[in-house]
Amino acid sequence: MANSWKEAKECAKRENLPQVFHDCDDNIFGACNQGEIQGCFKAGMFIEHRSICMPAHLSTEELEEKERKFHQENPDW
Repeated sequence: MANSWKEAKECAKRENLPQVFHDCDDNIFGACNQGEIQGCFKAGMFIEHRSICMPAHLSTEELEEKERKFHQENPDW
């Protein structure tokens, strides 16, 4: 796991993964394969988290700007 888009990109490069994500419910970042769902298990049930997932090849600035724009366009999300 990571604490920023920059650290998520480093994880993606190190682990050879194509995407990075920001789990907005747990406020953690990371790297993943396409189609992976982020979440956790509670009482034996998987709970999907609200996550923003983007290609790891984008720059840190592009990732931050795209997330900022998404939140501006979707304030209740």
